[in-house]
Amino acid sequence: MVDVVSLKTRSQMMAGIKGRNTKPEIQIRKALHKLGFRYSLYNHTLPGKPDLIFPKHKSVIQVNGCFWHKHNCHLFKWPSTRPDFWKNKISGNRKRDSKNNAELNKLGWRVLTIWECALKGKSKINFDVLIRKIEKWLTTDARSCEIEGR
Repeated sequence: MVDVVSLKTRSQMMAGIKGRNTKPEIQIRKALHKLGFRYSLYNHTLPGKPDLIFPKHKSVIQVNGCFWHKHNCHLFKWPSTRPDFWKNKISGNRKRDSKNNAELNKLGWRVLTIWECALKGKSKINFDVLIRKIEKWLTTDARSCEIEGR
């Protein structure tokens, strides 16, 4: 299938997608800070440069986009143009996520992954419920967890 926009327009659109300080990340950061949780951002010494790092709890939070990290939900759909490129790109992201999470666990860090579908779309969960789940996880000993839409 031919793309509905020009290559230049598509390139500009893709370049505009942020990888840091996304709206979902900022929402979660503000809510957790309000609850008294203190964190740092994007520590370059940790595998994968996690979105939020909670040294006191030896925990990290990754807020993953369902498209970029191939989540099995309604927000993910393989692009119809350049299928080989996208399969390689997205598969590489998944492999890197898996490797980084394993390295973090080996270093003693706990990992929470929050999927985009928990925050938007037809399967989003109530934001207060989401924050309570995150708060509960941060204060327990669970090694890893994933929060996704319902």
